[in-house]
Amino acid sequence: MAKTPLAPPLSSSRLALVALLSATSVFFLWKSRRRLRVLLSPYSSMNPPKPSPRGKIIYASATGTSRSLAGRLSDCLRSHGLAFDLVDPRHYEPEDLPKEALVLIVASTWEEGRPPPDAQFLARWLAESAADFRVGSLLLAKCRFAVFGVGSKSYGDSFNAAAKDFSKWMRALGASEMAPVWEGDVDSGDVDEVFELWSRRIVALLKGEDSKKESGHSGSTVESVGFDESDEEVEEEVLEPVVVDMEDIAGKAPSRRSSVALANGWENGVRDMVTPVIRVNLEKQGYKIIGSHSGVKLCRWTKSQLRGRGGCYKHSFYGIESHRCMEATPSLACANKCVFCWRHHTNPVGKSWRWKMDNPLEIVDVAIDEHTKMIKQMKGVPGVKPERLSEGLSPRHCALSLVGEPIMYPEINTLVDELHRRHISTFLVTNAQFPDRIKMLKPITQLYVSVDAATKDSLKAIDRPLFGDFWERFLDSLKALRDKEQRTVYRLTLVKGWNAEDVEAYANLLGIGKPGLVEIKGVTYCGSSATSKLTMDNVPWHSDVKAFSEALAMKSRGEYEVACEHAHSCCVLLAKVDKFKIKGEWYTWIDYERFHELVASGKSFKTEDYMAPTPSWAVYGAEEGGFDPDQSRYRKERRHGAASLQT
Repeated sequence: MAKTPLAPPLSSSRLALVALLSATSVFFLWKSRRRLRVLLSPYSSMNPPKPSPRGKIIYASATGTSRSLAGRLSDCLRSHGLAFDLVDPRHYEPEDLPKEALVLIVASTWEEGRPPPDAQFLARWLAESAADFRVGSLLLAKCRFAVFGVGSKSYGDSFNAAAKDFSKWMRALGASEMAPVWEGDVDSGDVDEVFELWSRRIVALLKGEDSKKESGHSGSTVESVGFDESDEEVEEEVLEPVVVDMEDIAGKAPSRRSSVALANGWENGVRDMVTPVIRVNLEKQGYKIIGSHSGVKLCRWTKSQLRGRGGCYKHSFYGIESHRCMEATPSLACANKCVFCWRHHTNPVGKSWRWKMDNPLEIVDVAIDEHTKMIKQMKGVPGVKPERLSEGLSPRHCALSLVGEPIMYPEINTLVDELHRRHISTFLVTNAQFPDRIKMLKPITQLYVSVDAATKDSLKAIDRPLFGDFWERFLDSLKALRDKEQRTVYRLTLVKGWNAEDVEAYANLLGIGKPGLVEIKGVTYCGSSATSKLTMDNVPWHSDVKAFSEALAMKSRGEYEVACEHAHSCCVLLAKVDKFKIKGEWYTWIDYERFHELVASGKSFKTEDYMAPTPSWAVYGAEEGGFDPDQSRYRKERRHGAASLQT
């Protein structure tokens, strides 16, 4: 009888490949299921059941419906022995959210899918925090929440958009959603019944009587349930080809013949600097895009001083009024890809101006208009002082340091002239790659050069410049600064493990540019990404910055001394003794009215012509640490990384 031939044995390499693919599939399946459990389970390992402090019921109400429903929910919870506070968002401090363990939101949707006016400050805070790399995805990791939406289906796509947005932002900040968004439709007439069912569901979850997962109610979308693994991948695939610039050092530039070119706004051979995707990305982060290449954003210190909670380091060092400062840029593009870039390189890059160019006067007009609109939105925010709000509507300072490289803009002098004509002082920061542009600049109130490293190798590693002759450009920029007669500043950003040990090399650079002032600041952690591997270990303490500053002052052999500090910003100021110290007293503040008089005169003038005395509370070593005693200190609880998961 013939024997059936045996199948050839599998080779060891084939067996290894099959085993690897099987293990990989099992791992990703486990990871996906585990992630969903963490995001959706009310009693996940991230948030184990335990006695919680009083929860919050926050209502976003336009006509009173949501407020009424929230009151009913409060009564229902109280009847089951669950203590919750009923919260009007007008009187709630969003910065207290990280302290909350339980938050229930009843939200109506107002015009164009936005929350009602009383809840828009809370919504902006959540949206900006969720989009801000510096905040991180664990800010609300201690918090469990649920959202009920009140809307009308007759509004189509904006039906309960506000409720879905609240859910999305809370999840993006690490909060755990107890149940998907439930949606009530006022047109159907069954809002009360649907809300009653949702309330019972919440009670059961809070009492541990129901741990079932569910889909959303009444048309709730997948987005309202939780993050899907594919969502993040799609977002990256969409952004990648458009965000990468034509001169990206990674060499990923799209073909000029591709459809991407059309999306980038080509017109008569010239394109917009800000593509549609970049525009959406920056607007999500709170930027107001001006024309095709400029931007303005409300600084957190502006908000802080509007509320009487202290100003930025420029207030302490130079006497600006932070609540009257406009942060802007006429060029969102840059010639570097710094490892500590706040935008993680989502803005354009380039070696020269090759985009459409907007009128400088129009840029100033729109920037001031957008800035004042953002100031007006602070009206009614808890703590905002009416007199400060009124003053804030008339900006008196402009920090041309928002993002990008301002001096790349060909009409920078005209723009600066217009700001000065309106009695708005200028603080312009350049990244030391365009020495010829520095030379042609007209007088600036205070001109900065970013000195991110002191050696060629460390500058290449930290700034990741596009120019091959970056070091020569850097040194020439410092030399160009030396020839300026107005106030000049080296701005040092210390990154532990990268440049915080190069005191001797930094001291050598002081002799090249002879700056009047040296700002030394610890790096701000913006989160890790594919383009930056910085961690919190790279962020120096204020004591580290002070020690570095004192060592640098000593290396200058008396030419510079430590003059001021702003502990909150982890920032220290060195000043040239022969310019800024008169009879033993520091004069680092600026006489702004005198500066504008000097500019208007058309005559040459020097740093000494518009100095003002530094107040004692801002001087280095003062017990106030640079905090203005006329302001009220507000201390936030800061928790990062694993610390945010501890109770």
